[in-house]
Amino acid sequence: MPGASVHRQLPATQAGRRLTMQTPQVHGKPVRASQSDYSELALPNDANVLGNVLGGKVMHLVDLAGAMAALRHARTPVVTASVDYMNFLHPVHIGQLIVLRSSVNRVFRTSMEVGVKVWVEDLLTGERQHTSSAYLTFVAVDTAGNRVPVPAVIPETEEEKRRYEEALRRREYRLELRERSHP
Repeated sequence: MPGASVHRQLPATQAGRRLTMQTPQVHGKPVRASQSDYSELALPNDANVLGNVLGGKVMHLVDLAGAMAALRHARTPVVTASVDYMNFLHPVHIGQLIVLRSSVNRVFRTSMEVGVKVWVEDLLTGERQHTSSAYLTFVAVDTAGNRVPVPAVIPETEEEKRRYEEALRRREYRLELRERSHP
């Protein structure tokens, strides 16, 4: 049951009274609970001399969209630990709508992989085109910056189950790379 707690009896500080302390339980949440959508109009101050949105601007939006999904899932502050993979398939032009969708793919105790997909929409025609995808790792922290456990994610659809399994393979690869670079 979401939000359930375990109550532990503590010694009373005053005669005849029992105080309780709630110990939060970490429960799983469905992927859909973390799904986040974000849109932004491509403006001239975000473009290069060709009228295309800078890749760094798209990366910034991907980080924001990923953080929203991670925050929704963890319900605690999160920090970006890594960006695994990002590709740019098509340019984003001034005046187009940048549409991002993100969700948690898998949780690994205090960290979580978030997938972000980016589309561009022509607001005059309604045509949408997939322009980028990325995988980011976020770490949940408390206000002092210490890592904190994250609820498990529960994949429900076949697509979510596929992304869940692939996230484990990407994590194993990341850890292998980290070990090779820090002997």
